[in-house]
Amino acid sequence: MNEALKLDVRNLQAGYGDVQVLWDVSLDVAAGEIVAIIGSNGAGKSTIMRTLSGLLPVKGGTFSIDGRPMADASAADLVRAGIAHVPEGRRLFSAMSVRDNLLMGAYLREDKAEIAADLESVYQMFPILADRRGQDAGTMSGGEQQMCAIGRGLMSRPSLLLIDELSLGLAPRIVDQLSDRLREINAKGVAILLVEQDVIAGLELANRGFIVDRGRVTLSGPAKDLQGNAAVREAYMGLGAA
Repeated sequence: MNEALKLDVRNLQAGYGDVQVLWDVSLDVAAGEIVAIIGSNGAGKSTIMRTLSGLLPVKGGTFSIDGRPMADASAADLVRAGIAHVPEGRRLFSAMSVRDNLLMGAYLREDKAEIAADLESVYQMFPILADRRGQDAGTMSGGEQQMCAIGRGLMSRPSLLLIDELSLGLAPRIVDQLSDRLREINAKGVAILLVEQDVIAGLELANRGFIVDRGRVTLSGPAKDLQGNAAVREAYMGLGAA
């Protein structure tokens, strides 16, 4: 694991070609935190994650890691700086084995003995992956694939794990199991920035949250405060005031 990291995003603008999706997005993640980005479909949540992991160019604003500007950094540079991205839909190599998918997360590392030790740690965290290490990743269930995607992210030894739509397509029981594992990962010193359409699940897991609507941050604060906010409850949870 890299040293503890602070992510600071200021007035970030990004999009796809001529279509701008993010407008002056500002947020931060401190060492040891779990922070949730909440919003409806099309709000720009995944665009934030793709921009922070170097998959999309920054069109305006900036973001930094421990005060170092990273807006012009490549995806590989961001991995080296301590950021690992677990993308929406898992994006595993379906015809490759579970083991080989996990090892792809360590592609920038050369410390073979420590890579082997980290692989065993992932197997201990997700025992089903050890059982299926030689199986093609695409033949596993959605929950098992999400475990593999998280494990692949951990193999880069990140300080900050970006997780896009943890619960997408998964049964509540599996989401609870994954949430428990994320708490364990966080307790070991890895900060987590989580995108989640399931607002209740996201805010129950997080310390703080940011509400994103049409590419802008419209509200932020401690997760408990957002859970009790009447506007959030009505717009995103289908509930009345607490």
